[in-house]
Amino acid sequence: MRGHKTLYVMLAASFASTIGGLPFNTLPVLLGSLADTFGFSTEHLGALGSACFAGYLFGTLLSVVCMDRLNWRWLTLGCAGGAAFVLLVSSQMPGKAQLPLWVLLGFFSALMTCLGLRIMAEMADKERALGLRQGIELALVAVVLFSLPSLMIARFQYSGAALFLAAIILVLSASAFVLPQRSDLAKPAATNQSLAASFRLPPAAYTALILFFLFGTGQIGLWAFLERFGNALALQPTELGIVFAVLKLLGGAAALVLALAGTRLSLGKPYLLTFVTISVGLLLLGKAEGFLPYAFGAWIWEVGFTWGCIFQTAAVARLDPSGRSIMLIPAAFALSSIAGPMLAGKLIGEGFSPLLWLALGCAVIPLIGFSLLKRRRTTTKQLPSTAAA
Repeated sequence: MRGHKTLYVMLAASFASTIGGLPFNTLPVLLGSLADTFGFSTEHLGALGSACFAGYLFGTLLSVVCMDRLNWRWLTLGCAGGAAFVLLVSSQMPGKAQLPLWVLLGFFSALMTCLGLRIMAEMADKERALGLRQGIELALVAVVLFSLPSLMIARFQYSGAALFLAAIILVLSASAFVLPQRSDLAKPAATNQSLAASFRLPPAAYTALILFFLFGTGQIGLWAFLERFGNALALQPTELGIVFAVLKLLGGAAALVLALAGTRLSLGKPYLLTFVTISVGLLLLGKAEGFLPYAFGAWIWEVGFTWGCIFQTAAVARLDPSGRSIMLIPAAFALSSIAGPMLAGKLIGEGFSPLLWLALGCAVIPLIGFSLLKRRRTTTKQLPSTAAA
């Protein structure tokens, strides 16, 4: 594939991935608007977030089996249209009808996320491709998050937010016409692969996926209620919009930094760096009484969360020479997104401190787990570097 064509394909795949990431990246703001519009309790909000990612989980598992059998352009148009339609219907329905709609939203979003990962996995320079994908996705999300609270939710509540996201998805879906057909990239053997073979991975890769799930459970639980945290501090919609827009811009910058310098880090340092960064952010959030401590705490935490996700994504991919494991990363993420909001919704009935402790405890798991995994594997062979994420 020629250079300029490769760049166009990476950009189109990044836009497809952005569609898939919108429900997660806007989750705190959407849940907050649902609470204000329909008067949902925190447990109900947690159930909605979990329902969305139950649909997301099903979509990720389905994509492992059928992604290389589908036309990627039609898949993008169909899933983007489906997600936009679900949001349109959701904007007009009462609160009791939201749960099944959020399941469908998660399903369509998962296929878009997996498509973006599937295409990027075929690029020769995977670090550059994944860094570009993450950077573009988070930059676009930053614009959306800046606009949602102050321009849409403050005036039109949840219905305005849902319609705005539907419009964004339809605009991004135009990238489908630049995407390759399935036959352009998919390996012939992959289309004939059995269901059992699709999930046959090295034990170390599954161990890394479990560590990723545990890490994500605590961080996504916090993410789902980060807007409610700011709301409890009496922050204004404009202030929250600034916090979340800058937060995603910093996440994109953090991803690009790792794309450039991550390979220079040794195996143990990435997870220590992640833990320390998250800990500082959580400490600031725990002490926050106003805008600035809350903002800096959320921003620093986001950088650590982004680094943790990228380091562990690279670890899973490098521990599986076949490359199939990258398709299960969204599945592990979806499981975290089901467990995290549900658990968080129960914990914050007693305040936000238990939620911060949960995030801290889950942040230390990769540091311990990958150290033990490295020790076991070095008895036979050197563990592949996971820092190039």
